[in-house]
Amino acid sequence: MDAFLKKILLIFLLILIQSCNADYDASPLMAKGFVDISSFSDDSIPAIEIEVRYHTNNNFVGKPIEGYDTAKIIMTFDAALAIRKVQEELVSNGIGLKIFDAYRPQRAVDHFMRWAADLNDEVMKNQYYPNVEKANLFRDGYISERSGHSRGSTVDLTLIELDHGEELDMGSPWDYFDPISWPSSNLVSVEQKENRNILRDVMLKNGFRPLPEEWWHFTLENEPYQETYFDFVIK
Repeated sequence: MDAFLKKILLIFLLILIQSCNADYDASPLMAKGFVDISSFSDDSIPAIEIEVRYHTNNNFVGKPIEGYDTAKIIMTFDAALAIRKVQEELVSNGIGLKIFDAYRPQRAVDHFMRWAADLNDEVMKNQYYPNVEKANLFRDGYISERSGHSRGSTVDLTLIELDHGEELDMGSPWDYFDPISWPSSNLVSVEQKENRNILRDVMLKNGFRPLPEEWWHFTLENEPYQETYFDFVIK
């Protein structure tokens, strides 16, 4: 085989390898097997509300988070299909879903880690962690160097009234770092506990497992990428 043909073959092999690894790199484009939840619906059910606070200043860091270049909720196709079933089940009772976060680039998690290390930056403490010392956020599990969100099948969400979009009272806001946010907390009212149970029950029924420390956090039981932490930017 002459040098020219060897060069062509090498180029072809490199292209093939890059194609096979497309789901596992830090490409700025959305990885294969992921969908934008706003486009994963039709007129048969009300659209799922979204509020991407990590694209804004209204989050526990107090500024837009790296990797959230636009206000989109992205997740794996498998998770989106299950979330759609949840929405279909809820609408018959006049309620629906609002999603705050799903896929989270690894660079966003790295941003959280850098923020957690700066103990002088407590701009959002009163709103998001008034009763927890920032120095203990990592120790207590509120911040970690890896997040299931980066695997694409974990969602943070709540329930809303469909007729006016108001959130149901869950006893604490989303991303509120405090024991009151634990699903098992007895610091909430009977009504707030019932609202949490409605969300938990419908998510469990449709294949999600809850997190003991956050009433809003659920991961698809049979997530397709159990060992892969993606880092493509949300555009």
